[in-house]
Amino acid sequence: MTDITVAARKKALRTELRRRRREFAAALPAEVSALVFNRPPAAVLELIPADATIGLYRADPGEAPTERYALFFHERGHAIARPRVTTLDAPMTFHLHANPLDDSELEAGPLGLRQPPADAPVVVPEVLLMPLVAFTAYGDRLGQGGGFYDRYLAAHPATVAIGMAWDVQEVADLPTELHDIRINAIVTPTRLLGPF
Repeated sequence: MTDITVAARKKALRTELRRRRREFAAALPAEVSALVFNRPPAAVLELIPADATIGLYRADPGEAPTERYALFFHERGHAIARPRVTTLDAPMTFHLHANPLDDSELEAGPLGLRQPPADAPVVVPEVLLMPLVAFTAYGDRLGQGGGFYDRYLAAHPATVAIGMAWDVQEVADLPTELHDIRINAIVTPTRLLGPF
């Protein structure tokens, strides 16, 4: 499969799976939404060192929600870091989010995402909880398409990378390229896949 074919297949998959993800999340009854991703399962906690800084995304509509995980880790004494992007070709960095329950200190980023200001302390999280568009049972992932997490993980190979997703985002296989980095585990509302 050529690079152009792989890129076209990834683009089509992103469109379809983003739609599927949004529709699934929107259809969840409120009482179910209040329970999912409430607290990391014990098997996920076993992957996280006691003093680890946790890199955690802010969920967009449809994405697996992260705010209860942020609260959980914050209350356990973990530092919480949020990703910051400046331009499409610059590396993503992580900055401390001193109070993950208060988004007022975050600002709008170039991709429309809320992110820490440039003067927030830069940190290197030992663990990343990261968003997925799609995943396989073997740890392959399809991200948003900017390559930010792949480049970050390539530069920080010791980082434990855990994807967060809805079960409906699982696919049998994904087209992969040399720069695509497999993650350590994937957590959904019903199970943990991995460690891989």
